[in-house]
Amino acid sequence: MNIIVLVKQVPDTTEVKLDPKTGNLIREGIESIINPDDRHALEAALSLKETYGGRITTISMGPPQAIDAISEALGMGADKGILLSDKAFAGADTWATSYTLGKAVEKAGPYDLILCGRQAIDGDTAQIGPQVADYLGLPQVTYVFEIESVKKKTLSVKRRLEDGFEVVQCALPALLTVIGELNTPRYPRVGNLIDACREKAPIEIWNAADIGVTTAEVGLQGSLTHVIKTFAPKFERKGEMIEGTPKEATDILMDRLKENRLL
Repeated sequence: MNIIVLVKQVPDTTEVKLDPKTGNLIREGIESIINPDDRHALEAALSLKETYGGRITTISMGPPQAIDAISEALGMGADKGILLSDKAFAGADTWATSYTLGKAVEKAGPYDLILCGRQAIDGDTAQIGPQVADYLGLPQVTYVFEIESVKKKTLSVKRRLEDGFEVVQCALPALLTVIGELNTPRYPRVGNLIDACREKAPIEIWNAADIGVTTAEVGLQGSLTHVIKTFAPKFERKGEMIEGTPKEATDILMDRLKENRLL
């Protein structure tokens, strides 16, 4: 079974801070990690490989330092890593990112399954997986928390719903987005990490030309949406002292609650 896992390098924090002058994310001094949901996707791929055999290829898009995420994936047990890194990819929205990843998947070769996390902690859009599946014309199942069985041409999974779950069977090849409930990711092995940092490590770096796209199709130019302004909302607390007898204060309070449609 040949599996492709899409991973993203993200800041190791859930407290996103913005530069008040530029409106950009402050990344300085914050360690980068593999997106947590993507680690669960990678663990799922490793478990499937141990059961059915095959190879695992990880694909990530980002700046040169994102190679650390690829190296960690190799340390966990992936067979090959591909880093999509080109200035032309910068500023991409989810549409342009999904298109770029989709083109890379096409070039990476035949595959039976694509796995990725539900969403990234630095964006929380949950759009990349479904959009990649749409570009590739693949069946997709989102919010997967259990892979029940895999056969030659089909697989059966459980996907989480708000009030329960449903069992879905779909044809292969397919794309799954997974949630943390699926498994507990293993730690990288030191020996594998050392091998991943060597010159002969199975890591390839592809630019726009390598995947056959023009600069107008990817990055900021290829994006269908553009961020006009980014800012942190300001919260203000307002209070009012209610005076009078207990009955008078209660009547005033009730009036205020009704005015604000809280009653």
